[in-house]
Amino acid sequence: QVQLVESGGGLVQAGDSLRLSCVVSGRAFNDGVMGWFRQAPGKDREFVGQLGWSGNWLRYADSVAGRFFIFKDDSKNAVYLQMISLKPEDTGVYYCAASRGSGWTVTYDLWGQGTQVTVSS
Repeated sequence: QVQLVESGGGLVQAGDSLRLSCVVSGRAFNDGVMGWFRQAPGKDREFVGQLGWSGNWLRYADSVAGRFFIFKDDSKNAVYLQMISLKPEDTGVYYCAASRGSGWTVTYDLWGQGTQVTVSS
């Protein structure tokens, strides 16, 4: 059974960096896409970015472009979200998700449990 396990969240100050990890265990969606989402308190879930296991389909939300970067390590079955120059408005629960599809817009089939990122001012 495929599971997504997220880690790396924490409490940081504005301007700091964090790297979130999403490790895929079980049957990997190697032909699909991995996505990152976040949800701030009292707000809807927001798309952050995505990356296909093929290396294609890399894109970011405008709100994080230039500060957040997604990359993967196939040997570790892991996808990462590197965040730099963090702002208080980046605070929220960050989720990774997996899709068996491919392309710029996909349906995500599995979700991680989320990891809290808190950015203080």
